[in-house]
Amino acid sequence: MRRLLFVVAVLAFVVPAAATPGDLTGDGVVDIEDVNTLINVMLGKDTATTASADLTGDGVVDVDDLNLLINALLGKGELPDPQPALEGPDYVWQPGALPEIHITVPLDEWNRLLEFYDANPGTKQYIMASHFTFVQNGERTEIDSIGLRLKGNTSRRRPEGSWGQSHSSRRTDWHHVHLGINLRKFHKDDGHTIRGVRKLHLKWFKDDAAYCREVFCYQLFRQAGVWTASHSDYCRLWLRVEGDRTETYYGVYEMIEPVDENYLKQRDDSTAYGTHKGNLWKCKYVGQPANLTQGWDGDYGWDDDSDDNHTYTLQTNTKRFDNARAQLVDFQLKLNGKGRDSFYQWINQVCDVDLLLRTLAVNVAVGMWDDYWNNSNNYYLYFTTEDIYDYKVYLIPYDYDNTLGTSLACGNQSDAGRQNPLEWGVDTNKLIQRLMDYDDFRAKYTTYLKEIVADRSDLMYCTDAIGRIQGWHERIRDYVSNDTGEDMTIADQPAYWGNHPEYRLLELGSNNFFQVKAATINALP
Repeated sequence: MRRLLFVVAVLAFVVPAAATPGDLTGDGVVDIEDVNTLINVMLGKDTATTASADLTGDGVVDVDDLNLLINALLGKGELPDPQPALEGPDYVWQPGALPEIHITVPLDEWNRLLEFYDANPGTKQYIMASHFTFVQNGERTEIDSIGLRLKGNTSRRRPEGSWGQSHSSRRTDWHHVHLGINLRKFHKDDGHTIRGVRKLHLKWFKDDAAYCREVFCYQLFRQAGVWTASHSDYCRLWLRVEGDRTETYYGVYEMIEPVDENYLKQRDDSTAYGTHKGNLWKCKYVGQPANLTQGWDGDYGWDDDSDDNHTYTLQTNTKRFDNARAQLVDFQLKLNGKGRDSFYQWINQVCDVDLLLRTLAVNVAVGMWDDYWNNSNNYYLYFTTEDIYDYKVYLIPYDYDNTLGTSLACGNQSDAGRQNPLEWGVDTNKLIQRLMDYDDFRAKYTTYLKEIVADRSDLMYCTDAIGRIQGWHERIRDYVSNDTGEDMTIADQPAYWGNHPEYRLLELGSNNFFQVKAATINALP
């Protein structure tokens, strides 16, 4: 490194930049300042430009990128051709980046949010934030008048102070909370997006001192070919109530792509759903299990921005709710009522069974017990048409913070690492249970499980998984300390309320979740 620093020191000329690769400072030229910036990225002193510093495109920023840049400055090589500008989720969720999010809220609006919570801790009501800033690799996106609300289920809490208190600009008692961002809540124009992205879910790492579980799961889905999974990565969050002298730093958050109509549009091509105009349902255990057995007796509703909650909540085409409900009921009746041969033919017609089995395999590999199969909870269903009888239906994974060793005695299991993957859930949840009755489906599911944990795989093999998480920790470690005073350190342990506190992610041995899960899966016939 000392020799490289000497080489850098003698480079004092400027090369005009006709393309963006190598221009890490964003000043329009490639010069010594860009070399210094790249070195800072390598040393962990600069995370804002991590993605653009990967000049070789191999997924890491290292000495190869530095050599490429120096040789280009010395006239001994060329920088890569400029890439098309990233749009949509590809821009917002850039691998290796750590974007900044700054939110400003008028005092009266912030106090309204506190009042909404006091009236109903499960409130879904939006307030208006006056300003939103998204900083990605030094590029700023500024948006005025956006929607902000609280999110979460059991994780709900007041963002400031105690019940009945208004905002205090002195000795403020801040609390981590999940937040929903709707950039187009009050203005329906392209200027109220981040290159086409309209909504963000911001989650604090509740019950995950390792700061990695849900990020790992969503990225594993996508690595394993489950393209239905949302994008997810880290960000840093600041919030300021107007009138306060400074911003409040909330620390490192998870930034998730919401499953909504825009999510469908981003996958509206021949290799994905093919259409974004079908019926999207959010399915959760609310009063009754979302086990797809209720038929017409189910609890159905639509997302109308009220505080109502339903087991099955329609997210799209809400003006044609009755038709959408009839379609979902038709699916349930056939799912539960068809005979063995008829079911096999039908499920292959209405589902991409291979994708569903891949989804299930990742779900079980990461130990997601709070899912459809085991706990009748936490998933979306998307029907690609509005036709009651003619459609394709997809199960979309959702909510993966209680995984990777955070285990609970629930449903059919008491150990998310050692539970038999062929008996993961309860018999009454027919969508999966019926698939497991067929030898070819069960064999394919088992094959996918074993691929995920295979030795030296880049999916969930223990040393690869550990290296991935350690890399994330290096990226975020210096930014975890925050103004709430909560969750200030990274620790390798599951949630305190779990029934297996011995599980670890970063320590190899008998309690390493990745090793335990691999042994369980590899014991399958």
